[in-house]
Amino acid sequence: MIELIQAMLAPAIMISATGLLLLGMNNKYSLVISRIRTLNVEFRSLEEGNVNRRNCILKQLPHLRNRMRLIKNTVWLYTISIGFFIFTMLGIGLSNYFHSDFMQDISVILFTTGMLSLLSGVFYAAHEVRLGYKILNIELAGSIGEEMD
Repeated sequence: MIELIQAMLAPAIMISATGLLLLGMNNKYSLVISRIRTLNVEFRSLEEGNVNRRNCILKQLPHLRNRMRLIKNTVWLYTISIGFFIFTMLGIGLSNYFHSDFMQDISVILFTTGMLSLLSGVFYAAHEVRLGYKILNIELAGSIGEEMD
């Protein structure tokens, strides 16, 4: 029985860790949506003569849309990986109950698939951070006339 609990502990830890990553991505999701709405309100309120600021906003919006797509993909992959970790725990329990080597093999495949999904999400998250930096450079170039390194 103790071996079963130990075997089920790894997927449970991964669920918790992935949940923390998911929480961070959901926070970014909210912040980017808020930024898009703020820029839209600012764009509508700008006078026609403020061409520089309007252009700066227009340059940022497509990048913010791409950033939202990356965040969405990251959230989906993290959520899918949690699902695979849950199925892994069920598979471990079933393999113990039925004394099935086949279910053990399935559990390993499910856990590995969850880890691959998590890894894919991490790549999307890294790309999203890179894009966020690019958007910041556009904002800085529009307001102070220079970009960051």
